[in-house]
Amino acid sequence: MFPIGDDNHGARGIPVVTVGLIVVNVLVYLYQTMLNLPDLQSFIYAYGAIPAEIERGTDLYTLFTSMFVHGGFAHIAGNMLFLWIFGDNIEQRFGPVLYLAFYLGTGLAASGAHILTDPGSQVPTVGASGAISGVMGAYILLYPLNRVRTFIWYLGVIYIPAYIYLGIWFLTQLINGAAALSVPTAQSTGVAFWAHIGGFAAGGVVALLLKPLRPEPPRRRQEVIFTRDSGGRWGGWR
Repeated sequence: MFPIGDDNHGARGIPVVTVGLIVVNVLVYLYQTMLNLPDLQSFIYAYGAIPAEIERGTDLYTLFTSMFVHGGFAHIAGNMLFLWIFGDNIEQRFGPVLYLAFYLGTGLAASGAHILTDPGSQVPTVGASGAISGVMGAYILLYPLNRVRTFIWYLGVIYIPAYIYLGIWFLTQLINGAAALSVPTAQSTGVAFWAHIGGFAAGGVVALLLKPLRPEPPRRRQEVIFTRDSGGRWGGWR
């Protein structure tokens, strides 16, 4: 299932932080593409979060920098698509400053979950998916009935309620995460499923706490456009 959009229920302006995060991620990735292979590997090891080093209390800055480094085009394209679809709603609900803190905080929670389930690993983890999972965890709690426009092969574009789409996504992470616990790191898929699970859970918990404090903001008033049908009657839509 490939998401291509969602219900925004009336635009409330440009989601500045979401756009800014996407721009920063893309700029870092473009820089990565200009590196030769040895330099790229050094870059990933320098700015990716390595569990064994974090456990020793070294290179703690990588808990943040790793959120902006990606392993390839498909990796960043998928992450930025999910951030664009689900991030603007949460930013509009929380406000830009709180949203940025929320994004980084759930990213840290995601890294913590990964380190706890893969202690001692020397493999660097990179990508924004842990923080974006936090956004998705907040989304399913705050906007469960929003429809996610989803492309499914042979079916085309269909509309799926967010609680079903994101629920299936989370269940998939749980299944793969449970399987990954019994597979040595060297034989794994390379996907940090427990980072996704940890980020998603953290996002849901924070959203639950903030929900009564951050009610749904008013929607931007939209202009009514009147048209005349074939029978000469006037009607309007917003």
